[in-house]
Amino acid sequence: METFKRYLMFQAMMFVFGIVGPIFLIGYFAAQPDPSLKWMYWWGLIITFIDVMIALGLTASTEVRTPKTPFTNRDSG
Repeated sequence: METFKRYLMFQAMMFVFGIVGPIFLIGYFAAQPDPSLKWMYWWGLIITFIDVMIALGLTASTEVRTPKTPFTNRDSG
């Protein structure tokens, strides 16, 4: 659950920094159908996709990793 919370924080941060992607998508779908607005759709998708990938990358890079050992030494006492 901690990783998910960290992901949500990074995702929110990326949407603040890259708000233009969702704005392009909203503008495209809110406007009347017009072939000259296709660029808004594609750039909105690309920017939003990049934002999500950066948030996932940041989440993965800050994950706390514990060393995994194949054998554990246990005291038999």
